[in-house]
Amino acid sequence: MGDLALSLMVLCAAAMLGGAFFAFRRGDAKRAVLMLVLAIVIAANVAIWTIPGPDGTATLADVPGDDLTAQPEG
Repeated sequence: MGDLALSLMVLCAAAMLGGAFFAFRRGDAKRAVLMLVLAIVIAANVAIWTIPGPDGTATLADVPGDDLTAQPEG
């Protein structure tokens, strides 16, 4: 489930960049800047969740229940 969320976030960030480009070309600079800021925030969140820490594991690997092949406990 985490992989799907990260994929959607990356697609959303790309859409925001494209939308910002077209908004800037139409003369709506305020909206373009806001879309760029949102794309940067989304990209930073994806980086936080995927870049490994000092111990070598990614933050997303620590999320319980993310493994779709795991059997229920009990």
